[in-house]
Amino acid sequence: MRFELFIAARYLRAKRRQAVIGVITAISVLGVAAGVASLIIALAITNGMRRDLQSRLLGSTAHVDLMKAASDGIRDWRPLVERMRHLPHVTAAAPGLYGQVLISRGARSGGGLLKGVVPAQEKTVTDLLQTVKSGSAAPLDNPAPTPLPPVVFGSDLAENIGAGVGDTVLVTSPQGELTPLGIVPKYQRFQLVGIFHSGFYQYDSSYGFIRLTDAQRLFSEPDLISVISFKVDDLYHADTIAREIEQAAGPGFQATNWMDQNRELFRALALERVVTFIVIALIVCVAALNILIALTMLVMEKTRDIAVLMSFGVRPDQVRRIFLAQGLLISLSGTIIGLVLGYGLSWIGGHYHFIQLSAQVYSIDYLPFAPRAIDGVLVAFVSLAVSLLATLYPSSSAAKILPAEALRYE
Repeated sequence: MRFELFIAARYLRAKRRQAVIGVITAISVLGVAAGVASLIIALAITNGMRRDLQSRLLGSTAHVDLMKAASDGIRDWRPLVERMRHLPHVTAAAPGLYGQVLISRGARSGGGLLKGVVPAQEKTVTDLLQTVKSGSAAPLDNPAPTPLPPVVFGSDLAENIGAGVGDTVLVTSPQGELTPLGIVPKYQRFQLVGIFHSGFYQYDSSYGFIRLTDAQRLFSEPDLISVISFKVDDLYHADTIAREIEQAAGPGFQATNWMDQNRELFRALALERVVTFIVIALIVCVAALNILIALTMLVMEKTRDIAVLMSFGVRPDQVRRIFLAQGLLISLSGTIIGLVLGYGLSWIGGHYHFIQLSAQVYSIDYLPFAPRAIDGVLVAFVSLAVSLLATLYPSSSAAKILPAEALRYE
C-alpha cells in the first residue's frame, strides 16, 4: 500500500478526540450510498418504463401503417397488399378496416374502436389476438356467415360494459343508412367469443376485433379497407422504410410509423430520465458537502500530526494526497454500498413486480425495473467525481500547514 493511502486508511479507522467527526464521516458514507442507490433505482424505473411501453406498443400495433391521404379508404386493395408484401425490409402485411362504434349490453354501454381483420394475416403484424385470456379468437378464422358474428374485446372494455365470453352485445355504427327520415345508425348484434389482455390500457379499454367482411357490412363499406399494416425487419429504421413503402404505393398514400405515432411519449420519458438524474444527484452533492465538512474538521484535529509528518520529511503534495485518498475512500465505500443496494432492490422489483400501478394513468399495470450496467458506471463516475471535488479544499489546507507554527505551543 502506498504511504499516502496507508495514512488515510489509518486516519479513517482511528478513534476521534471529537466524536462528531466520526458521526459526520458515517453520515457522509450513508449519504453517498443513499444517493447512488436512489439514482440506480430511478434510472432502472425509467429504463423499465421505456422498455415495457415500447415492447407493449410494438406488440399491440404495427410498425408501419399505410393509408389513403383522403378519407375514402383503399379500394382494389388485394393486389396492393400482395405487392407491398414483397417490398424490401417488409416481413408481413395485413389489411384492416377501423370504425368508431357504440357497444351496448343491457343498460351498460361504451365507445370502442372496432377493427375488421383477416385473422391469419393480422397475427403476423400484431400480437393482440395472441393475448386472448378468456375464450378464443379461433371463431374469427371461420369465414362462413353466422347469425351472430364473432367479436373479440379488450379486457377493460368487456369489464366496462359488463360482458363475458358467450354474451351477446349490440354494436351501433354512426355510419348508418339513408332513409326518408334521414340517416339512421346501423346496428348489428355480435357474440363475444374472446377477451384479450395486452397489459396496455389504451388497447385493453377500447379495442375490439371482428372479421373484415363483417366490418365492411357494419360500416357499409363493401370491399374497402382503411389501412394496410406492416411489420418490418428493422424497428429503428421504420421511418425510412415507411417512406419507401409510401413511394412504392404511389400518389395519394400516406405512411406513418410507430416512432412518429409515439414520439411525444418517448420524448417525455427521455426528459423525465434527465430530470430524475439531476434531482436525485443532489443527494450525492449533499453527501459531498458532508465529506468536505468531515475532512475540514479532521484537518483541524490532525494539525499536530500533520506538522510532525512534515518535520520528518513528508512533502506538502504527499499530505495533500493523504486527504484526497481519505475523501476517495469515503466516497468509494458509499458508492459500493449504494450500487449493491440499488441493483439488489431493482432486481427484486423487476423479478416480483410487487409495486402495482393504475393502468388508466400509467398505461401499464405494474412498476417495471430494468437496471443497466452502463448506468452503474455513469453513477459511480459522478459520485466519485463530485466527492473528489469536495476534498480539494481540505486537502489543500492541510498541505499549507507550517510545522513550526503548528508545533510552537506543543
